[in-house]
Amino acid sequence: MGQTLFVNSPFDTVTFLRGPAMPNRFMLAPLTNQQSHDDGTLSADEHKWLTMRAHGGFGMTMTAAAHVQEIGRAFPGQLGICRDDHIPALAAMADEIRSTGSLAIVQLHHGGNRVPEALNNMTPVCPSDDPETGARGLTTEEVEQLRDDFIAAAVRAQTAGYDGVQLHGAHGYVICQFLSSEINHRADHYGGSLENRSRLLFEIMAGIREQCRADFHLSVRLSPERFGMVMNEIIEVYSQIVDSGDVDFIDMSLWNSFKEPNEDEHKGRSLMEIFAELPRGDVRLGVAGKIHEPSDVQRVIDTGVDIAILGRVAILHHDYPNLLSGDGGFAPRHVPVSATTLAEEGLSDTFIAYMSTWKGFVSD
Repeated sequence: MGQTLFVNSPFDTVTFLRGPAMPNRFMLAPLTNQQSHDDGTLSADEHKWLTMRAHGGFGMTMTAAAHVQEIGRAFPGQLGICRDDHIPALAAMADEIRSTGSLAIVQLHHGGNRVPEALNNMTPVCPSDDPETGARGLTTEEVEQLRDDFIAAAVRAQTAGYDGVQLHGAHGYVICQFLSSEINHRADHYGGSLENRSRLLFEIMAGIREQCRADFHLSVRLSPERFGMVMNEIIEVYSQIVDSGDVDFIDMSLWNSFKEPNEDEHKGRSLMEIFAELPRGDVRLGVAGKIHEPSDVQRVIDTGVDIAILGRVAILHHDYPNLLSGDGGFAPRHVPVSATTLAEEGLSDTFIAYMSTWKGFVSD
C-alpha cells in the first residue's frame, strides 16, 4: 500500500531555532530501561535498543534519563553522564543515531528524593529535608554545584557528538522538586516564590547556552500535574521558558494527552489543548501520554502540537514511523505481548524483566 496521506502530516519536517531539523514529527520518549552498566557506562544492550528506534524512523531519538551526579542515580542500570569516561560509549551511539538522519539527544536527570538510599549507599538529597523519604536538604553551595553539574553534563553530551540535551524537569525528580512548593521549603533564593523555585532551572538553561555551541539544541520536560505541580504555575514557567529565548523545544509529559486537567479551573479542554494554545513563538511543543494509534498521532498534530512523543508503543514497534509511512493500514500492537516479541523489538532480558513489572505489559 502507498504512504498514508495527511493534511497536517506527522511526516513534515520540524525546524528549530538551533541545530538540525527533525525529518518528521516522531520523537522517541526517554524511557527507563535499566540496561546500562552499574557505573553508568552505556551498554551494548542500551545502544542496540536506542539505535534500532533511530533506524526505525524516529526523527528524534532521546536517551533514557542520564544522571548528572553519582548521588542522582535513581535506577539500577541507569545511564550516566557525570564522568568523562562515560563519553566514548555515548559518542559511538551518537554517531550511529545521527547516521540515520535522526536527532541524537541526551536527557539530563537527577533523582533527588526519589533515589533509593541503598542504590548508591548515600543519603539522597532534595531541596529541603524530607522526612518521608529520608532525603536531606541541599546547602546553597550544593545547589550551585548541582547546577554546574547539569551544565557540565551538557558539555559532555556536546563533546560526545549529540545534537542537544533535554533537562528532565518532570515526574517529581530534582528540578521538579525545586518547582514544587510542597517539597521546596528553602529560605534562600532557591525557595519561596515561584521565581525562586524555578531559579535552578533557568540558571541551568542559561549556563548551557553560555558553555555550549550556538547551534546546540536544548529542551525542557515538564509535568503540569502530580508531584506538587500547580497548573497555573507550570503555565507561567512554560511562558517564561519561551520568553527566555534559551530553549528550542518544550516537552510536556501529560500521562494522558487527551484528558481534562485535574484542577476544576482548567476543565473543558484537554491538557494538550491548553499548552498548544499558549503563545510559544518559534519554540516547538511536544506532548507525551497515551499516543498509540495513528489516529492519536494525527489528533495531536491537528491540535497544533509540533511533535508526537511515543513511549510504550515505541517499545512495541521500533519502526513505528516507518511502518506508518509505508502502510496506510498499519495497526500497532497492544499489550500484553510476549517476551519473544519484545526481544525481537530490541529489548534485552533485563529490559524485558523490567517491563514485566508493568501490570499487563508482558504476557506469561
